[in-house]
Amino acid sequence: MESTYYIGIMSGTSLDGVDAVLVDFRSDRISLAKTFFLPYDDSLKSKLLALNHTDYDELNTSAMVSNRLAHVYAAAVKGLLKDSAVSPQEITAIGCHGQTIRHCPEIEKKYTIQLVNAALLAELTCISVVSDFRSRDLAAGGQGAPLVPAFHRAAFMSSSHRRVIVNIGGIANLTYLDPCGEVSGFDCGPGNILLDAWCQRHTGKNFDNNGDWAATGSVIPTLLDKLLSIDFFSLPPPKSTGRDLFNYKWLESHLRDELPEDVQATLIQLSTVSISQAIQTYYPNSNEIYLCGGGARNLHLVHHLKKLLSGIKVSLTDELGIPVDWVEASAFAWLARQTILRIPGNIPAVTGALGKRILGAVYPA
Repeated sequence: MESTYYIGIMSGTSLDGVDAVLVDFRSDRISLAKTFFLPYDDSLKSKLLALNHTDYDELNTSAMVSNRLAHVYAAAVKGLLKDSAVSPQEITAIGCHGQTIRHCPEIEKKYTIQLVNAALLAELTCISVVSDFRSRDLAAGGQGAPLVPAFHRAAFMSSSHRRVIVNIGGIANLTYLDPCGEVSGFDCGPGNILLDAWCQRHTGKNFDNNGDWAATGSVIPTLLDKLLSIDFFSLPPPKSTGRDLFNYKWLESHLRDELPEDVQATLIQLSTVSISQAIQTYYPNSNEIYLCGGGARNLHLVHHLKKLLSGIKVSLTDELGIPVDWVEASAFAWLARQTILRIPGNIPAVTGALGKRILGAVYPA
């Protein structure tokens, strides 16, 4: 009988490291069995950041980084299995998203790049690997993102409540779960990506713990208005984005001589206002909002988001059975299972694809 265990690996645009989860799909229930986190070292993180921009010898660098990522992911898998006392032979497959370095869904470009040598990962772990989830949706006319709404439907759908799942990773995205309607969702703007970059540049810390630094500053209304005035925020769904748009250079181009802590406070507002406006514009009848992703641990950010969404229940996905830090990795374990079972993993209404597609390329053990 086929094993019910799958592993999901996610390393998002925040570039903090690798989230690995062991998921048990016994009886079609989604049960999180074990989790493991492995941080990126500074050398790998700097190479990944550099690859977001055109540079000398980037093809060779990409190939070398893909190999290095395979070794890092394999170490995370081995750590996960050691902690869970499960053998590689008991795992059906690893769903590995890879590290996004470019995401350009615009018609005139239409490509997305997630780095990982999936064949090497299969060799290193002796487990089948499913990767390259986004390309098929893109080829079918979609944006290749966000893909997590299909998993949100499987894991978090209510029979009585209209829910919005807000994933606040590097980029923030929404999923609307209506028990009487079609699932929808889209990327709504920056989550942690600018907050982390600004914090690292001015404090030397990788992130603003609990938003404590942002809390010492004051929002700059004129700057917030400038940041919110770009076309992306007014575009209707389907839409997706990434570091190609929301990056440090983009932020810097809007700045003059503002105090660093005031910029950080304004970036908190940029994230919360763009999330709340997207919900109020497209999902005004929501009963419940559940947060996940690293941004859900930013107490200052969550406080401001709750103020903007007053009157609606705002909680964490922990309440629904999957802690906020592990939702995305769990989604790619689920997507790997969809691929292995030959079941489509995208939602055309979300990505804009011409139809449902089986996602991912399989590298057998």
